[in-house]
Amino acid sequence: MPTETMKPTRRKLIQSGIGAGATAWISRFSFLTKAASAAEESPRVETLTEWLRAGREARKRGVEACVRRIQELDPTIHAWVQVRAEEPTGDGPLSGIPFGAKDIIETKGMATEYGSPLYKGRVGTADAAIIRELRGRGAVLLGKTVTTAFAYRTSGPTRNPRNLAHTPGGSSSGSAAAIAAGMVPFAIGEQTRGSIVRPASYCGVTGFKPTYNLLPTEGMLTLSKSLDTLGFFTHTPADMIALWKALGHAENREENSSFAVCEPIPECEPEMANAFRQTIATLRKAGVSIKPVDLSAMLKKLDEANDVEMFYEGARANEARLKEFGDRLDQPLANLVRDGLKIPAQRYEDAKQYIAESRTRLAEIFKSTPVILTPAATGPAPLGLSTTGDPRMNAPWTALGTPAVNVPMPVGSGLPLGLQLTADLGQDSRVLQAALLLQQQFGRGPDVE
Repeated sequence: MPTETMKPTRRKLIQSGIGAGATAWISRFSFLTKAASAAEESPRVETLTEWLRAGREARKRGVEACVRRIQELDPTIHAWVQVRAEEPTGDGPLSGIPFGAKDIIETKGMATEYGSPLYKGRVGTADAAIIRELRGRGAVLLGKTVTTAFAYRTSGPTRNPRNLAHTPGGSSSGSAAAIAAGMVPFAIGEQTRGSIVRPASYCGVTGFKPTYNLLPTEGMLTLSKSLDTLGFFTHTPADMIALWKALGHAENREENSSFAVCEPIPECEPEMANAFRQTIATLRKAGVSIKPVDLSAMLKKLDEANDVEMFYEGARANEARLKEFGDRLDQPLANLVRDGLKIPAQRYEDAKQYIAESRTRLAEIFKSTPVILTPAATGPAPLGLSTTGDPRMNAPWTALGTPAVNVPMPVGSGLPLGLQLTADLGQDSRVLQAALLLQQQFGRGPDVE
């Protein structure tokens, strides 16, 4: 079959480090396809589900293969700040399985530079709580992944493995790209507005933001204490469920009998709106119960409330940094501090009050429709690296503290587009199980155009 008519499988996309829409880059970066061929000749563990099935020796070889893959692909993707595979320090379900950690998370003896040249060469002095937990369960810290400066807006060098001319999103840029390129089976991210779910949508992987404060944030750089939430990236929802279980969380055994969908669709780009409509229509034809709910006005106000919280708290968290570094501090963060310090306390309290009221209202909606579906981003990954994209599809749910997960929609061509699933506070296992259900439905049906 002529290569131009072949439809690559997801495994091929991950192995090559190039996804739909990136074919123009193949000849320029031919070593990517050579790396894929080598991987096919010697089968390797790739997804977390495969790692969990592998024996001890296969896991050791798998870590070495991850390091080689990073050496081959990262010169053009730039997902990593530092790679240094460490020996396992614990034993458990994740024994010998490597992971990457966003570079705002403290790691003893390893680079912790916050994505800023001001901290270039800084080495962590202690492990953050999440690193200790993962190491205690046997996982191997492979290295630190690129973040935007201080987990805010100034982009790093990371490119989207699906098309190297586009951003992978942010601020968890490196973690999302590392998963999309098949460099590691799982990685840690963090979300204050849309920094997990949006990059997952752009890169075509599964990104999960758990319920606020469910994962420990001790040892993580603070931007906004009321919003900052740790989470993970994996290849698929099945991998995320396996990781969640390995971390000691119960699996959800309940069937998701009914979903809700935001109608009208929150304002987004035509490409996303069209794919979202077709995806919902396909699911309904397959027998999935999806009820309309109008949340447009609420979500818009929640996005604004999230912004107020982030600016108010972020200004106070970074005020000392601006005083220390002055004009050397990157401009977006400096502006956040200056603008955030001008926000009256009453406006901040009003934002928090609206979030609390919305949380109560949505709890009632979740009783009849346990999972709500929205676009995971406003559109596909923007061209270039000057922006990491618009987080307004995710920020309302971060403000509420509810769990949210991205599932790639079955687009036939072009860059990935994601479907965001959210559920009520504490219903993390439920939303992950729902993500798996929908992903399985996508595998049975046609692609959307």
